[in-house]
Amino acid sequence: MVTTVCSQCDQPESKCTCEKYCCFCQSQEHVRLCVDGLYYCPDCREACDVRTADVEKR
Repeated sequence: MVTTVCSQCDQPESKCTCEKYCCFCQSQEHVRLCVDGLYYCPDCREACDVRTADVEKR
């Protein structure tokens, strides 16, 4: 399984220490790392039709 990593720090979402905000609207509410390595809020995820990255299971 390939783990998606943050485009800034190259860490999975569980280990990322970057300031997390939506790459489009800059919202900090409920942002999640998505398969393209960027963070999105729920509304922008839906509008862009992008999936969240799988959380590292360890």
